[in-house]
Amino acid sequence: MEIIIFGSGCKRCEQLEQACRDAVTNLNITADIKKEQDMNEIIKNGVLLTPGLMINGKLMASGKIPTHSTLENWIRNAQ
Repeated sequence: MEIIIFGSGCKRCEQLEQACRDAVTNLNITADIKKEQDMNEIIKNGVLLTPGLMINGKLMASGKIPTHSTLENWIRNAQ
């Protein structure tokens, strides 16, 4: 599983990254979690507002941090 966090490295982007790490740990799932800070890549992937979240190539969120239960559900369903 590949999870990409899009953003400039702001506090909200870091919160989303930590929430993703917590979710995969809680679900006992192996995932490659990456951060993408290149603005051209962010735009290319359809993220209009940061932080952005992509799971297995599908943009799941842009401009918000999903709730913990929503995030776990997305990750579980993407498995």
